[in-house]
Amino acid sequence: MVSLQPVSRPASQSLWLSEALALEPEAERAPPLTGEHRTDVCIVGGGYTGLWTALRIKELDPAVSVTILEARFCGSGASGRNGGMVGGWWLKLATLLNICGTDEALFLVRAAYEAIGEIDQFLKTNGIDAHFERNGRLQVATSEFQLSAWEPALATAEKFGFGDYFTRLSTAQAQHRGGSPIFRGGFFERGQATVQPALLARGLRKVALQRGVHIFENTPVSEVVEGTTVVLRTPAGSVSAPKVVLATNAWTAAIPELRRQIIVVSSDIIATEPIPERLAEIGWMGGESIADGRLMVHYFHVTRDRRISFGRGSGALAYLGRVTPAFDGRPEKAAVVERGFRKFYPNLADVAITHRWGGAVDRSRSGTLIFGTLGGYPNISYGVGYSGTGVGQSVIGGKILASTALDRVDEWSTSRLNEGHVLLYPPDPVRFFGGIAVRAAVTKREEGEEDGIAPHSLVKKLSQLAYPALPRGLDRSRSS
Repeated sequence: MVSLQPVSRPASQSLWLSEALALEPEAERAPPLTGEHRTDVCIVGGGYTGLWTALRIKELDPAVSVTILEARFCGSGASGRNGGMVGGWWLKLATLLNICGTDEALFLVRAAYEAIGEIDQFLKTNGIDAHFERNGRLQVATSEFQLSAWEPALATAEKFGFGDYFTRLSTAQAQHRGGSPIFRGGFFERGQATVQPALLARGLRKVALQRGVHIFENTPVSEVVEGTTVVLRTPAGSVSAPKVVLATNAWTAAIPELRRQIIVVSSDIIATEPIPERLAEIGWMGGESIADGRLMVHYFHVTRDRRISFGRGSGALAYLGRVTPAFDGRPEKAAVVERGFRKFYPNLADVAITHRWGGAVDRSRSGTLIFGTLGGYPNISYGVGYSGTGVGQSVIGGKILASTALDRVDEWSTSRLNEGHVLLYPPDPVRFFGGIAVRAAVTKREEGEEDGIAPHSLVKKLSQLAYPALPRGLDRSRSS
């Protein structure tokens, strides 16, 4: 029997969720589950992964009954609280080559790029306005170290014929396109997109209901009882199903068997007041999203109503995988994010911040997805490890989990990403306290490099622990 972590109500409400829920009448909220139910596939979690999985199952076999159990409401977790940036995997190609082998790595990076277009087409086909824009991304450097750190990834992409997706930018070009005087260069990555995250999540929910998926919100799962038929217990009932999918993102880390596969970190975001005239003044008018080269990454884009949404990763760490109120957007974390915003855009020093929120991110040590089955039970699948890039990659996650649930043998179910972890984190308390020390070293190093200060040898050595060496994978070429 597996006990799942209770999901508390976040103290902060994201700008995205405030906008999305304001468009829905109360009558559209799904009721909580009561009584005993049976279904073919039960999915725990109503975010992107759970919803894409449900829709994919219905696409492959409409006769299969699918039930989603969501602790709060669909999109209330990371799917409604993220930075709204939809990216590909070109920069992860070297990692995927190590893990998956050449053929599958190339297949996956193409699939991740195609997933961006699939989201666009899904929204258009179903008449969902989720503010989707495909204007590319600026990857900018704020130190010389960041500029050099990208070169191996760009060289790998170019080696395999993907160089046309990137355009290197000089200092002047990066500053002009991004509107910031502190950018030292970088590159433009075409094809990347932005979206209003909660509108996407609620749109997925709407279509899932239309296609016959049963959704119960405000229905936390307290226990999963393994067996040929799995029983999921909730406060007022239960669901029995021969196949179960755990799509609970960061909350999955509370399961002891999976705890060392991911580390749970917080990401915090602020949003400004609408500033259309000021954006024109600084020259950031191309609609590109922007991310810097830090490990504790800053990520930002302009919303439809001309606000700047500005986020920063790795604000907190979870002990024993527990997502606590520390991940819900604390004022002190928002203040750190705001300092970053003011540093990037000193010419917007008088612009007001109107929204502040946070959320939990599940980061794998390899930086790639981890999918598999739980506890030796092939009928209980899980998917984690989006590592801050889940908006587009959840489309891939849904395909892997759907094929696994339907016992299909295809390119998704047989993926190396569906065979469990590549690297494990050390157990707590080493992981927790070691993570705090490494994070502090990385922050000191990155902030010092931005100010032209070389890191102390001890700080440099400790910070390098954040970049583990990956084992060389077997060549799982489909053409061999």
